[in-house]
Amino acid sequence: MIKIMLTTPAALHALLFASGEPLQKKQLAALLEIGDSDLKTVLQVLDNSLKGSGVALVETDTEVELRTAPEASTIVKKLRESELARDLGKASLETLAVIAYQAGGTDKRGGATRGEIDWVRGVNSSTSLHTLLLRGLVEGREDEHDKRRVRYSLTTEALAHLGIARAEDLPRAAELQAVAEGIIKEEAAS
Repeated sequence: MIKIMLTTPAALHALLFASGEPLQKKQLAALLEIGDSDLKTVLQVLDNSLKGSGVALVETDTEVELRTAPEASTIVKKLRESELARDLGKASLETLAVIAYQAGGTDKRGGATRGEIDWVRGVNSSTSLHTLLLRGLVEGREDEHDKRRVRYSLTTEALAHLGIARAEDLPRAAELQAVAEGIIKEEAAS
């Protein structure tokens, strides 16, 4: 078997692509096993190689990220508009409902984690969550009780779209919350 070794700029590119979010420069230097001055050089080499590719390196004092290049904004905007023009679909509406009713309940954490959403729906909800995040209808934040999880909640855009001021104003929210609490108590007792 022939083993192909990546150049350091190629390895950096792979790390940034796989991450999909900003990475700390210190973390990148450690992963690539290089010093800060070498990282600066590798970043410059990668930045130069990306010219004209539709992808750009975005860099702050402490972080680096791959993003769409400004010159590709028109075509990317068309893609986003076509995604947003489509109906949400049943799966996304179910996911939105789970998040909305979790946010309106007596559980003061507000919203729902992906695990909770998956449990209610009985299927993987990652694609639906991505759609809702992309459309700005939900937002994710770190769960206060378990820092490894993300808790999703409705945005003001979603509330406005639904024609309500807060999640507690959803139809039958109090009734459904009472039923849910009853089921939870029964399961805890058995």
